Amino acid sequence: MTLSVFKSINSPTLHLSTAPLGFSRYPLVATAGVSSLFRMSSKSIPFASLTISAASENAGKKEVVATEKAPAALGPYSQAIKANNLVFLSGVLGLIPETGKFVSDSVEDQTEQVLKNIGEILKASGVDYSSVVKTTIMLADLGDFKKVNEIYSEYFPAPSPARSTYQVAALPLNAKIEIECIATL
Repeated sequence: MTLSVFKSINSPTLHLSTAPLGFSRYPLVATAGVSSLFRMSSKSIPFASLTISAASENAGKKEVVATEKAPAALGPYSQAIKANNLVFLSGVLGLIPETGKFVSDSVEDQTEQVLKNIGEILKASGVDYSSVVKTTIMLADLGDFKKVNEIYSEYFPAPSPARSTYQVAALPLNAKIEIECIATL
């Protein structure tokens, strides 16, 4: 693990080992994606930067995940990608993998099939439903929200993943539902 602290000229030293992060004369701001802290000032731009990174030969690399036990991608994308200790699943439809056809026209059946397909992709990635940290559900009709929730809750153990749900104008192949997710490895 690499730890580096930078400070600009004319700024006081930031002692990370003794200063509680919530208590300072100047607010500290963390930026997403990079563990950085900097002091806000209207007069100058002094800052302290804390960067922590794990030295790994897989850092920055991505690996394609594919399984025949879930529907093939309908376009130029992967079923899932492993990168930086996460697995990113593309949107999944309620298609039967062997036929490429919808299980039925009902949102309940499609939801069940989507979640089974997600389970197979997660399994091919080396994880399961309990590793999922974020899902995004796209519905053709937001009126199906309650029906989907009842089925969805059977697959994701507590604590449930963070989630967003949207009604969209249309889904591929006129699907009733599509779900994508992110899981930890």
